[in-house]
Amino acid sequence: MTETDANQETVSEQLQATGHENVTAEHGSTFEITSDDYLTPAGDCILAVEADHVPSAFSEEFVTACQQQAARITITLEAGGQQDTIQALGSPELTFESDRSAVVRTSNYIDDRTVAIAASKSAGDIDRQLVEALAHGKALTVTLTVDPSPDHSIF
Repeated sequence: MTETDANQETVSEQLQATGHENVTAEHGSTFEITSDDYLTPAGDCILAVEADHVPSAFSEEFVTACQQQAARITITLEAGGQQDTIQALGSPELTFESDRSAVVRTSNYIDDRTVAIAASKSAGDIDRQLVEALAHGKALTVTLTVDPSPDHSIF
């Protein structure tokens, strides 16, 4: 879906996923949404499973926007009446090739699962009421909105 405001065009992708009893969201540098239907206790970066949308299926328009050097990405997480927002950056090196999971990183590390870097929050920073809702199996909506050429800094 594409949204346009007065000065710039933003492009969004939305994922639906499901929380899981093993969600702890304790990881200090990433968070992940996976299409896998299971989660072990070791998966401390995973917020939700059974994602209906994976990076390899993102629109070409969204991918191209995220690959702009100046791209700013806003990620909104909503579950069980709770919401949290994360700011991050895009990169020309993002590939969006993963057919399994989307990973947001606080670092600049990029692999085929990475959808955003230099994020303002990791799993351990996510609102704890939201995490609790996910640990109780609540549905998660993830909205990623990219501004490919912002005229201001997000940080």
